[in-house]
Amino acid sequence: MIRTVEAVIDEHGNVRLLERIHLQAARLALVTILEERPVSGVPESALLSEAVFAEDWNKPEEDEAWSHLQQVR
Repeated sequence: MIRTVEAVIDEHGNVRLLERIHLQAARLALVTILEERPVSGVPESALLSEAVFAEDWNKPEEDEAWSHLQQVR
């Protein structure tokens, strides 16, 4: 299962997770270094994920999965 956890990286590259996690075994992790302050008031993670979500949401399977919530006219 892929999870995202918040962390702080110091100037020496040491990573400190902001919450405790438990793993069954060692795992590979990707680190995305964000700006100190969000650009234009929008969190950088939202900007990075927008294109990925748009690609995923524009699939016929998504339309079918949510069709029961659409009003019939």
